[in-house]
Amino acid sequence: MPCFPLFHRFLKTLSLILVIFFSAALSHAQNLGGDSLFAVEQDEFLEVHEAYITSGNIDGQQVSFTWQIEDGYYLYRHRLNLQMKTAKQTIDLNFSVPDGLRKFDEVFQEELEVYYQSLNLRAELPETDQAYELLLGWQGCADAGLCYQPQVQIFKPTAGTLALIPASEIIQASNSKASNPAQATAQDQPLLVLILLGAIVGGMILNLMPCVFPVLSLKALSLASGNASQHRINGWAYTAGVVISFIFVAIIIVSAKSAGTTLGWGFQLQEPIFVAALVYLFFLLGMNLFGLFDIGTSWMGLGNTLTQGKGLGASFFTGILAAVVASPCTAPFMATAVGFTLTQSTPITLLVFICLGFGMALPYLLLSHSPALAGKLPQPGPWMDTFKQLLAFPLLFTCVWLLVVVGEQTSSDSSAMLVGGAIALAMAFWLWKKQPASPWRWAIRLLAIVLAASALNIAHKIENFGHSEGELWQEYSPALLDELRSNGTPVFVDLTADWCITCKINERVALDTEKVMNFAQANEIAMLRGDWTSSDPEITELLNAFQRNGVPLYLMYPSASNSEPEVLPQILTKGIVLDAMKRALTP
Repeated sequence: MPCFPLFHRFLKTLSLILVIFFSAALSHAQNLGGDSLFAVEQDEFLEVHEAYITSGNIDGQQVSFTWQIEDGYYLYRHRLNLQMKTAKQTIDLNFSVPDGLRKFDEVFQEELEVYYQSLNLRAELPETDQAYELLLGWQGCADAGLCYQPQVQIFKPTAGTLALIPASEIIQASNSKASNPAQATAQDQPLLVLILLGAIVGGMILNLMPCVFPVLSLKALSLASGNASQHRINGWAYTAGVVISFIFVAIIIVSAKSAGTTLGWGFQLQEPIFVAALVYLFFLLGMNLFGLFDIGTSWMGLGNTLTQGKGLGASFFTGILAAVVASPCTAPFMATAVGFTLTQSTPITLLVFICLGFGMALPYLLLSHSPALAGKLPQPGPWMDTFKQLLAFPLLFTCVWLLVVVGEQTSSDSSAMLVGGAIALAMAFWLWKKQPASPWRWAIRLLAIVLAASALNIAHKIENFGHSEGELWQEYSPALLDELRSNGTPVFVDLTADWCITCKINERVALDTEKVMNFAQANEIAMLRGDWTSSDPEITELLNAFQRNGVPLYLMYPSASNSEPEVLPQILTKGIVLDAMKRALTP
């Protein structure tokens, strides 16, 4: 049954929206990494180990690290990190540094504490009879606009001194110039060949992932009939769509890396709106495979059916769609290949991603060029309906997983709203498929349009459905905590993370309830919340102070500035929180 023209245009619009989401993710990466999106290597910038010369010293249990910083360069206070690593564990160490300068930073778009000229960091080591190494983390930028990738240096105590391990001396930022690029490439050539082969194999395995397999399977079945010459051309068009999509992702990652921000495969999933779009896409694909939408000869809204599509445009955009739906999946060998690019130059990174894309497109490309292989495919027939329906299940399971992701990024309310939006979108398509006699036809179409628009609006505003934390919560910082305590203010501290299920349950059933919030406000109890979703050394330091290696951690500080805080249990109720607050108010 031919597809209705407006339905055809809507699917085309949906495909374009997915491209826009890639652009939105690119814009997000640019905001994280700085103003220059397509930054290039610049000779006027020093290599990172030339701009920052680091040395270490040890005296008994006391260690110190010193940076000599070139003019025009600075270090971030909030990026400093020190860890002791033994064979059994890695311990975050507390350290002290002098006060730095307050500077509005264009990279992070906020006022931060930074250091020019030099910096000295001191720390006391815990007693241990095991061999250990010290991992020193830091990040620096140049006033001229370049930000280096976060650095990790490893020091090992040797004969009363701290020796820098040469193999881990500096992780080169992508826009730091290599001392001899040709020599480095020659030395790494055997490893590079293995990585590229691994990238091709990883891309091929992607086709077996539940996200991609239904798309590839139905597209491959189209080779069972038709003109062999046209199949070969379409095979290359499909390959071009996949490879160009992977290049696009690589450009975003390279641009972010050159601006000092690290991104990896699947970074798009960090944006709830992109995850919401994937939920809709997978859900609609699943419903289509079940036969709810009998759109016959125009499957993808780009001119042709997935199973019998003809023409370069259909194959090219099928390749783009395959790359889009592959973004939630990671295949074996992929992690090594993508991780390898984090310390490589821009050409190497692009080459790895090209190999990933080519590997993903290779199975279909081989089928399109081999009449013998294509001839072994089963001929189209009634069995395909059952096969299509079977392929819908992995897509729906992927929807469930994506709903968990968006729920962790925002709240369970977001997941529920997104399910409602997906159902509304399915109902919109179902209604549009119905063509009742006039005068009801346009009323039904209008209702379908309203439902579809509502679903898209939910996806667009998905972050707004998060659970409100209330106006009393303030962002935790050691300085704010000290200030409040010095003023005799009782303080409740909540250390949490978006991926901590216990934390979210406690927030819902105890902390963010009206009764607790009203009691805190009435008794002038300051409420501080520290978000450990991403690494934060200040929160890590507070966790270590209470012998905790993870969240949640709940502390109730009494009004007396010299009193120790009460550590609350990890499972909270309103009664537990209120009783702790009352004890903190008791003289």
